[in-house]
Amino acid sequence: MSEARAVAKYIRISPRKVRDVVDLIRGKKVGEALAILKFTPKRASTAVVKVVKSAAANAEHNLEMSKDDLFIAEAYVDQGPTLKRFSPRAMGRADLMKRRTSHITVVVREKEEAVVVKKNKEKAVVKKSQEEAVTEKKKVTRKKKEG
Repeated sequence: MSEARAVAKYIRISPRKVRDVVDLIRGKKVGEALAILKFTPKRASTAVVKVVKSAAANAEHNLEMSKDDLFIAEAYVDQGPTLKRFSPRAMGRADLMKRRTSHITVVVREKEEAVVVKKNKEKAVVKKSQEEAVTEKKKVTRKKKEG
């Protein structure tokens, strides 16, 4: 089973916030996932939209899959490096502020039925070409026998 993936690294949003958005689209068709993300009022949805579109484009261009048959097989968020910053506090003190980053990964695959239909079409094309080759051989052998 072939799959296409896309990864966005070092996104400056906390992984905890991005996971809420990614959980909405896991297992959905690509078109449906993009529609859900379009109307999700979270900042992370724009980053996830880019990754989903990139994974779909990778599947179409590199693996020649049909965009209509794609669904999101895996979608997960890993934690990236944390940027540590200091914030001034009272009486000359400082507090540590952690600016977290995320790595967003989306994997898309074709539906099983679509793969079966595509393979059946390929088999039919192969059978036709084999039948044509056999008929050509028969024509050639007839001409040899007649000539």
